[in-house]
Amino acid sequence: MKIYTRTGDGGETSLLTGERVAKDELRLEALGEVDELVAALGVAKAETAEPEVVARVAALQGELYRLMADLACAGADIGGAPAQLPGDAVDLLETAIDDYEAHLPPLKDFVMPGDTRASAALHLARTVCRRAERRVLSAARAHTLATEIPRYLNRLSDLLFVMARFVDRDQATADTTFKSQQ
Repeated sequence: MKIYTRTGDGGETSLLTGERVAKDELRLEALGEVDELVAALGVAKAETAEPEVVARVAALQGELYRLMADLACAGADIGGAPAQLPGDAVDLLETAIDDYEAHLPPLKDFVMPGDTRASAALHLARTVCRRAERRVLSAARAHTLATEIPRYLNRLSDLLFVMARFVDRDQATADTTFKSQQ
């Protein structure tokens, strides 16, 4: 199978439903942002030495592919197919956040990313996640999307924040903050 199809040369592509849409259509914009998030998480995974964090990031990448499938079917009836993103996905993210935070000191100021390559990569993925959330919300105004999608991305950005802190917890410079930089 060839990677190129030439079917998108005119500025359109197909969703999973077969519907042809412009490549700059809101759902495609949201899909592109989530795809970028998957790639940013790949960088974070490559930079992280923590085996548990590497495994979690790999699992998150898989969930994001399921989320993209949900976006690519947004508003379509495809024979009653269930949503790809598990119904308890947001709850599981919250549990993971709580687990990581149990190993961290309370935060009293804004964190300045960049103490280690691993945490900087996780912070970058967090900001990409926030942008993806905004694009999904824009798409949700024009199309019927599962309400769990923006909630998932919102919570995922929180998880990436605490994971960035977690990978730096043993560093002498853990949690360099805005206040400590003044």
